Amino acid sequence: MLANLRKEERSLLYYITAYLAVGVFTLYLGEPELNRAYELALGSGTKLPFWWFVVLLSIGTMLGFWLISAYWRLAGFRCDPFLMPITAGLTALGLIFLFRLRPQYAERQFAWLLIGLLALLLITTLLRKLDWLADYKYIYAAAGALLLVLPIFFGQEQYGARSWLRIGLFQIQPSEFVKILLVLFLASFLAENRRVLTAGSDQILGISIPGIREYGPLVVMWGISLLILVFQKDLGTALIYFCTFLAMVYAATARMFYVLIGLILFFLGGTVAYHIFGHVQARVDIWLNPWPLMGGSGYQIIQSLFALGSGGIFGSGLGQGMPNLIPAVHTDFIFSAIVEELGLLGGCAVLVLYMCFIFRGLMIALAARNDFTSLMATGLTALMGLQTFIIIAGVIKLLPMTGVTLPFISYGGSSLVANFVLLGMLLNISHEVNGGNETEH
Repeated sequence: MLANLRKEERSLLYYITAYLAVGVFTLYLGEPELNRAYELALGSGTKLPFWWFVVLLSIGTMLGFWLISAYWRLAGFRCDPFLMPITAGLTALGLIFLFRLRPQYAERQFAWLLIGLLALLLITTLLRKLDWLADYKYIYAAAGALLLVLPIFFGQEQYGARSWLRIGLFQIQPSEFVKILLVLFLASFLAENRRVLTAGSDQILGISIPGIREYGPLVVMWGISLLILVFQKDLGTALIYFCTFLAMVYAATARMFYVLIGLILFFLGGTVAYHIFGHVQARVDIWLNPWPLMGGSGYQIIQSLFALGSGGIFGSGLGQGMPNLIPAVHTDFIFSAIVEELGLLGGCAVLVLYMCFIFRGLMIALAARNDFTSLMATGLTALMGLQTFIIIAGVIKLLPMTGVTLPFISYGGSSLVANFVLLGMLLNISHEVNGGNETEH
């Protein structure tokens, strides 16, 4: 079974490697323009020639995935064979478009990718058994609250959000790692209180609801996270936290009561925030009608809509569009660049990859051996799916802009490393599902 799992994984990695090679070759056709952009960003004569730079980073990226797959086979790791190739495909696409859009950021992304792959390797080696993590739920809550508070006092503001910490030469976004701590806390708490939350201990209008002791810590954790993130102006992350909270509570209890109450709280909180906080009002106004603000705050979303519309079905071709007209296109608006140059079909292909990731994650959750790991897999998968939906909905103007990154594709070191940690934990659960931990004794 182990040989078949890794063989299937390797066969998919062949396709990803070929895909990355084709993308790099296509970029080569536009060498003069890209070479000038590279020299302008980094300074001519101070770095490797552009195409050595592209080829070395591309080889290093795929070599990292290949080596981890080979190590897993030697170590007897029985994880899902599809999740890592899906991740490799998304990462390769992100690297291609960083070469295309912001060559100077591709080098940094590659460095963060190596850190992410190292984190993936360590987690799948040292944390194959996850049951013991259920005993530390309040440590996760305390650590998460601390990580959220630190940027308020010591953080730096970027793109309108005060959520960054500078540590030496690096900048990290603690909220990316708090997402995982939130999932661990909720999985542990919900697994412990699942029966009470489902059956309820009190009655209101004939509806069974849990007592304050059962749902109190959940509401407190959600409220603290939401309030702190409002003060940080990082509304995208706050929305992800809230939706993940609702998804996990529903998965644990199967009661629509919690979802309805959560939606009411969301609309009430959103209405209050709109009238109190200027940055919330600005985001909503841009979402409703950006055209009067075309010369200012509405410029980014308008250029995104132009890019989406000009791509058509098949796109303008890699390197042939004008996505650089979108400010910060390499971060949360990279999906608009993909659709402009690869077309509607290319954008749909990206969505299918994310849907495959979510499908495999939910299958792992359904097959998990206990409530804690099942809820953890559900939460991690919901986190990935919600972040993807919220950012794509923002760039196509279905929702207000949020400023979160597209997982594995957008530039962002903290997000990339955190998503590899998420991937490693999902793979560990799938290893247990496939009987991996039993064969190790």
